[in-house]
Amino acid sequence: MLRTSIVRAARSSASVVPSTATRQAVYTPRIAPVACAQQQQQIRQAHAISNPTLANLEKRWEDMPPQEQADLWMSLRDRMKVDWKELTLQEKKAAYYIAFGPHGPRRPPPPDEGRKVFFLSAGVIAAAVAVFSIVRMFANPVRPRTMTKEWQEASEEYMKAQGTEPITFKPGMMVQSKSEKDLSPNEKLNDE
Repeated sequence: MLRTSIVRAARSSASVVPSTATRQAVYTPRIAPVACAQQQQQIRQAHAISNPTLANLEKRWEDMPPQEQADLWMSLRDRMKVDWKELTLQEKKAAYYIAFGPHGPRRPPPPDEGRKVFFLSAGVIAAAVAVFSIVRMFANPVRPRTMTKEWQEASEEYMKAQGTEPITFKPGMMVQSKSEKDLSPNEKLNDE
């Protein structure tokens, strides 16, 4: 029962599949293995790919639809299974171009790509500097009260009492600001 359903599915899918090579792969009659191999060898040797199909392939390859690219590659792959002396020069060139040509990820970068990247990066950095400068210009010049030496020393004492960072803790590591007494009148503290 399972075998008949597989055969039915293969026959029904064979009518949907557009390529003759895949139809032959889906449904092959029962022939002795040696005879089947000889028959497939004869099918492959029977015809070369036409020259108009391979003409100017280097220029057309990128614009071809993916299905057409796949069909052409499969037919070339089948042709390459025979003796390479039987391949035409066009087929050899097409196979080499498809396998190693400058298309897809091997396409060389545009000639001025480095210059564009440099100017775009410089523009982004300049915009960041401009935004930073504008924000600093309009920012409140008064320092917060936590930015004094006394506040930071008190924070350090609290950290010692809590046992925070017992291994890497060094005395004076939290203190980074001037004392409140050493501040100029312009650097008055914000008591908000």
